[in-house]
Amino acid sequence: MKGILLLNGSPYSGEIPRGFRVYCCDGAYAWAKGRVEIYKNIGDFDSLTERPVPPPDEIYPSEKNFTDGEIAVRKMIADGVTEIDIYGAFGGREDHFLGNLQLLYYCIERGVHARLISQSTIIFPCRGRAELGEYVGKTISVFPFSAPLHILDSRGLKYSYPEAIFYGECRGVSNIVEEAGAYVAFGGGTALIIINLGSV
Repeated sequence: MKGILLLNGSPYSGEIPRGFRVYCCDGAYAWAKGRVEIYKNIGDFDSLTERPVPPPDEIYPSEKNFTDGEIAVRKMIADGVTEIDIYGAFGGREDHFLGNLQLLYYCIERGVHARLISQSTIIFPCRGRAELGEYVGKTISVFPFSAPLHILDSRGLKYSYPEAIFYGECRGVSNIVEEAGAYVAFGGGTALIIINLGSV
């Protein structure tokens, strides 16, 4: 089951896919209301000046051990969601953005496919094999999300990759997808893949 998570970063101005359960965190309600049907509102609502609809099942204290985003991801997984697209994760405070990257790792550790999506960028973790053919003409970067990241093979990309990329190395930055059958196969470790949706 796929779910959508809306966070209180830079508002997402594109079209939000319909037909999925939408979980909305705190201040994201201000930019999301009226644009998409919200299944659950989640958070402490310390950055919202109105009561969201539908009313939250619970209002969390502003001083807590988890971010609103982490609470939402945990709830989504508990509800049976196995694929999560996250909007509003970019912009705002840098520490919150880095925290949102950690949510991707939390998800992949539990067998849940998750992506951060903005108008210009898609970020997702990967183990095993990343199919990249839908991004022909786009720039991609591959980083170790656990080190070392072992690379078995790749195809359809402008540049080949080394056998391994370690923390502290930038050898996976700025490749270009050239073929519809493009992929990268990983032999060990977790990759963090960043797709630049703009022109090369």
